[in-house]
Amino acid sequence: MFRNLAIITDCTKMLTWWLLSFFRSRQYLAAEIVALRSQLALYQLRQEKGIIPKPRCTPGFRLTWVFLMKTFAKWKDALCVVQPQTVIGWHRAGFQMFWRYKSRRKNGRPTVSAEMRKLIKKINIENPLWSPERIYDQLTELGFIPPSPNTIRKYLPKPTRDSGKSSQTWKTFIANHMDVTWAMDFFVVPTLTFRLIYVFIIVSHERREIVHFGITEHPTMLWVINQLRAATMDGIQPKFIIRDNDRIYGCGMPTFLRNCGIEEVKTAYHCPWQNPYCERVIGILRRELFDHIVPLNERHLHQLLREYIDEYYHSVRTRSSLGHRPPIVNPSVKKPQLSPDIPLIELYSYSTNCQVSISSRVNYSKIAHSPITHCSIRRSISPATGRVIPKSLSADAPKPENQPG
Repeated sequence: MFRNLAIITDCTKMLTWWLLSFFRSRQYLAAEIVALRSQLALYQLRQEKGIIPKPRCTPGFRLTWVFLMKTFAKWKDALCVVQPQTVIGWHRAGFQMFWRYKSRRKNGRPTVSAEMRKLIKKINIENPLWSPERIYDQLTELGFIPPSPNTIRKYLPKPTRDSGKSSQTWKTFIANHMDVTWAMDFFVVPTLTFRLIYVFIIVSHERREIVHFGITEHPTMLWVINQLRAATMDGIQPKFIIRDNDRIYGCGMPTFLRNCGIEEVKTAYHCPWQNPYCERVIGILRRELFDHIVPLNERHLHQLLREYIDEYYHSVRTRSSLGHRPPIVNPSVKKPQLSPDIPLIELYSYSTNCQVSISSRVNYSKIAHSPITHCSIRRSISPATGRVIPKSLSADAPKPENQPG
């Protein structure tokens, strides 16, 4: 009450001074402006030196300057006590207060009494399967005037996560079906001539094994279906396969997977973390292979991927999640016992040579320009060395030209 009275008093004073200025001469008003400006300058100087504290603006002063901001064009030139942004903030605050007052709640729903709330909770405890609509009907039959079903729902206990049938999280789903889940995805590799080649890979979650890969310049739905047929032609197929929402898969992919007895699991939009193992393998291929070697064409890219996967990724590269072992381990081959007399620099050189041997053995003069569309990883164990080699290099298949035995 006293605050409103102070606002009215300040506004009345300002209005009185404004009305009196119409009955005074120009010389009087000019002299009064000079007198007021000189006192204001002295006041600002004492305030800057810290002799007097900075005054607090009264509500009447704020209201006056909001009015001047709307009626006086050069109000910023005459303002020297506060910043112009401060006056604009006062105007916005007043605007919000006005509309808050206009949109205040005048009439609403009547409050629910404490006895009615206790009765609703008691009925819910005795009949936990009743819905709010059923409780509303029961209260009406008993002669009460109950609130609406939506209001009754507000006083019922909220269902917890463990109550009823709750779906498992994505992480739990992947962990529970690790041995029967595959994942597939695309990534793009630029060639030396700036052609973009799509690489399609299928990864098994159980051992992080690359089951199949294919390369093409123009991926389509039928091409992807053929890649899945090539990956499962040995009769080994997963129960679940994880993929994203790429348009390349088309509308025929769910039908094909359903006919094969494979359940399709789609990730959410813009959520690559839901396909972690496939994204991890793609990152490994980029960092360890394509960041160091630029393929010439599709055939060269196919040769790089085949040698990297067969001769390094599957048999040499260890994974911490697999107990620091590679995806494919031959238990019949024992690890060599290294002598403690070997210097560490020689061990490092040996490890480095093993990693770069893939790119050093590529015979670039024999690379043809005919494309190779896909390659399924068919593995066999060499009895001499115990290494995992492709089926094309096994003893039962003829050896290609210019390939070491």
